Amino acid sequence: MDGVTAIANILRMEGVEFIGCVPYQPLLEAAAIAGIRPIVFRQEGTGIHMVDGYSRVTNGKKMGVFMMQNGPGAENGFGGVAQAFSESVPILLLPAGMAREKRGVHPNFYPTRSYETITKWSEEMNIVERIPDLMRRAFTKLRTGRPGPVLLEIPADVATAELPEELFNYEPPRVVLQQADPADVSRTAKVLLAADRPLIQAGQGVLYAEATPELIEIAEFLQAPVMTTLSGKSGFPETHPLSLGSGGPSTTAQANKYLKESDLVFGVGCSFTKTNFAQAIPQGKTMVHLTNDEDAIGREFKTEYAMLGDAKLVLRQLLDELKIQAGSARSKNQVLQDDIKLVKEAWLAQWMPKLTSEDVPMNPYRVVWDLMHTVDLDNTIITHESGSAREYLSPFWEARGPRSFIGWGKSTQLGYSLGLAMGAKLAEPDKLCINVMGDLAFSTVGLDVETAVRCNIPTMTIVINNAFMSIYDDSRFPVAIEKYNIKSLSGEFSEVAQAMGAYTEKITAPADIIPAIKRGIAETEAGNAVVLEFITKDEGEYSKF
Repeated sequence: MDGVTAIANILRMEGVEFIGCVPYQPLLEAAAIAGIRPIVFRQEGTGIHMVDGYSRVTNGKKMGVFMMQNGPGAENGFGGVAQAFSESVPILLLPAGMAREKRGVHPNFYPTRSYETITKWSEEMNIVERIPDLMRRAFTKLRTGRPGPVLLEIPADVATAELPEELFNYEPPRVVLQQADPADVSRTAKVLLAADRPLIQAGQGVLYAEATPELIEIAEFLQAPVMTTLSGKSGFPETHPLSLGSGGPSTTAQANKYLKESDLVFGVGCSFTKTNFAQAIPQGKTMVHLTNDEDAIGREFKTEYAMLGDAKLVLRQLLDELKIQAGSARSKNQVLQDDIKLVKEAWLAQWMPKLTSEDVPMNPYRVVWDLMHTVDLDNTIITHESGSAREYLSPFWEARGPRSFIGWGKSTQLGYSLGLAMGAKLAEPDKLCINVMGDLAFSTVGLDVETAVRCNIPTMTIVINNAFMSIYDDSRFPVAIEKYNIKSLSGEFSEVAQAMGAYTEKITAPADIIPAIKRGIAETEAGNAVVLEFITKDEGEYSKF
């Protein structure tokens, strides 16, 4: 067999069902022969976003794979990979490369070297005989420790070189997880029990470890309120009386209040990195950290108590130790739970004029509110877009179960949400998969709605069209706005999507929001990709504190 046939056979052995691509490279045909479905995109970025969403929703149990054409294809995929790297998402990237004899010859692009800064591991398949070992190492890295993109470059001459059958000895590597040092667990249990006002901050490590049941048990044992990071949103049910919601650029009043008042912050499956896309943790807190990434410990906070290991396994260790040290769980703190409820109700009451606004043009918060109260939240996966769409959605959307909400930030590539929703739909075909994006984001990636149509991926895209870039504060560039009108946008996006074969509607009145959403849901159930364009006002007020 030749090199790409060996790679395709290994992908099939690993359970890969589809591979994203923008033609052409030789692996495409080899994958098709092996029974792996190629999904062809209009541009590399959205394809990488799709395999990213697939890996997220499956928690890395099934791996998203994307292959790139030599040269411009690999060059054009950089933004999508940077986003996955910043979000710690495990995806396998298989770019074609120049023949080995042309390596280092200007202006040939060398993916292995160029992608080193935005991948967990980047390597070249330098000889055909090493393909099984390199693929085994790649999948081991994808499944072990902190997740992240892994890249293996396929030089043109290695792709067509013959691999002797006796050297094809691949077996999928098993997942290796670790528990924490028992001494660290004991110290952590002691400090948690001694805290007067502990707060738990849950990151996406809870989701990848599928540790939500353990997290709930820990929170109830300690009677500790729980807030999630933006990427960790849905790791703790927001219907739980100890839930504070998520903390991103915009957050909830209850998360803001209890983070300030806490004396200890217990981070579970998060990095504690200081970023504009997370709530700032005030100084003076006792910091306790559970992570599977040794590089995250003490990165930006003094951390006296840390446990290194898989979130699910270590939380189970911690529960056992808490029971030994405390004897029994703390009594239900009804005062705490009642206060969380009261703070939440008062916060929502302040926002109700926008959430239920009858204004025309419509308020985007009304669109989000009606959407949330129309869909089946237990059978829906939703993701936001970069910018204002994120702020409208993330504080108010009630995430009930793991991976029902795909939150993200950090790199914030415009247009990321479309591919994420497509990947989610491939991972969970029976669920309604929605992305909420603004008009600028749709302008960057909207042509890949045609990919959803052509490839029978029936997602629902909500376009918030205010003909404006709302997220940017006017004070940043007053002259540019006044003289050159740089914040204004234009476009008839429902008409564009209709031309690509999607079911579309343009909605201009609040009374029409829910009926349009219901029709859109019915169309997705019939197998059609849907784009609903909502004409809204420019809304620049966000739930920030």
